[in-house]
Amino acid sequence: MIEFHNVSKNYHIRKFEKHVFTNLNFRIEQGESIGICGANGAGKSTLMRLIAGVEQPSSGTITRNMTTSWPIGYSSCFQSSLTGADNARFIARIYNRDEDELLDYVDDFAQLGPYLYQPVHTYSAGMQARLAFGVSLAIDFQCYLVDEVTGAGDERFRIRSEEALLHRRDTATLIMISHDPGTLRQYCRRGAVVYGGTIVFYDSIDEASEVHHRLQLRAA
Repeated sequence: MIEFHNVSKNYHIRKFEKHVFTNLNFRIEQGESIGICGANGAGKSTLMRLIAGVEQPSSGTITRNMTTSWPIGYSSCFQSSLTGADNARFIARIYNRDEDELLDYVDDFAQLGPYLYQPVHTYSAGMQARLAFGVSLAIDFQCYLVDEVTGAGDERFRIRSEEALLHRRDTATLIMISHDPGTLRQYCRRGAVVYGGTIVFYDSIDEASEVHHRLQLRAA
């Protein structure tokens, strides 16, 4: 279970204060699969970082009774001066996993070839996403956070990604961000819309997508 209780998040940027969320209250139960819609800048990625614990709320409390992955997506979660392999080994030590086994899995899954042994700052955004996806799937989290990652890589990688995500959906909790309703519909059973500093949950992706579309038309 992940529970937000009166959670607010603000950023102080020079003389400007940006209010991203105000008094969020919701609960995500173990085994749920939730697809999140929202406009660019609405706070979807901030929400994922709060769920993961990468960022702390400005006020309120977040309770986690299950392990969560870092947000898997195009924003890098690695030390860029280290190689992909060194980052994978470091993460293996953090989670008490065998380094060689985890590295073998990442090498096979991410398909980075010799780039696995090059500094991460030489990677494209898609390569970083593939590395993050491979490392995260090598660890048995109870909740996986996915931020627009399924398009990275070639056809073989996309097929393996789809299979892996469907397995996680059926055996763990899955929270996904995507601008593509079809992608969310494929992996998620419930929907949510981030808008105006809050999040509203719906029983289906179709309902959430329809609400998101109406809000986008209103803002246009």
